[in-house]
Amino acid sequence: MIKAAVIGATGYAGAELVRLLAGHPGVEITALTSRQYAGEAFADVYPALRGMVDHVCREYAADAICPGTDVVFTALPHKLPMAIVPEILEHGCRVVDLSADFRFSDAAVYEQYYQPHTSPDFCKESVYGLCEVNREKIQGARLVGNPGCYPTSVLLPLIPLLKAGVIDAGSIIADAKSGVSGAGRSPSLGTHICEVQESFKAYKVDAHRHAPEMTAVLQEAGRGGVGLCFVPHLVPMIRGMLSTIYASLNKPLSTDDVLDILAEYYTGQGFIRLYPAGKFPETRYVRGSNFCDIGVKVTEGGNRVILVSAIDNLVKGAAGQAVQNMNIMCGIDETAGLDMIPLPV
Repeated sequence: MIKAAVIGATGYAGAELVRLLAGHPGVEITALTSRQYAGEAFADVYPALRGMVDHVCREYAADAICPGTDVVFTALPHKLPMAIVPEILEHGCRVVDLSADFRFSDAAVYEQYYQPHTSPDFCKESVYGLCEVNREKIQGARLVGNPGCYPTSVLLPLIPLLKAGVIDAGSIIADAKSGVSGAGRSPSLGTHICEVQESFKAYKVDAHRHAPEMTAVLQEAGRGGVGLCFVPHLVPMIRGMLSTIYASLNKPLSTDDVLDILAEYYTGQGFIRLYPAGKFPETRYVRGSNFCDIGVKVTEGGNRVILVSAIDNLVKGAAGQAVQNMNIMCGIDETAGLDMIPLPV
């Protein structure tokens, strides 16, 4: 039985982690922390889990939480994990961090887009937790940087094609749309229902901090320079993410050719679902699941490919992938606790 703790359990990603871990057949939750709700029952914060999770939220203290715990999930805002992950590792726990603090192997790149890093040496050790791509590295890791939701939805369709050398790495355009839960639970004017309902907007145009994360991973996959134009959008729904990605092909290919490349790369990967030619995913097809659905269209003439991917931003884009990383790190069935069937309606 894996003993797991969640630091920052009452944010949206943290609560989703608690939901998944509570239903995991091989996990026992040892502790849930929350600064805002310390001393309150988790089920009072999220009544949907009443009768399923009986923990009381507590303040974070490594000496109290780490003994008897195997894996610690840090579901905290950027900057906070870098201050506590080193001491958690010193206690012998393995860590899956859901912030951006340990997604970059080069701390200087992180600092360029976030803030000064107080634990840069651990960046070199951390493994980027894109499960279907870095599985072997994840298996031996004690620290995993869980990918962002936008990068997950963009990288999974692109990496096999970059590795196969069939797309122009300098031509990539990613147009992505996210539900409002991606902004987190803390209230803000930009995510107020009156500001987002019956509206649709682009934000942080060509300036989102997930872009350098994607670029770094794509450069490694393509072994060279990458030109990525990334534009995120906010849509008036709670959860879900749809990314439409465009790239020029290095040689004429058909839709079936591209699907064959993806199918070969993702053979045996249970959470990647490829759609047949002419069919494309929707966010409702993956709601509540750990699937990444991918559709493909090569334009007439065979010179440009269009990739459409859909994920649940809180599951495959955050908590589900974190649990998948834990499963791989601990050497158990990768799908354990993640075999949820998407809601049909």
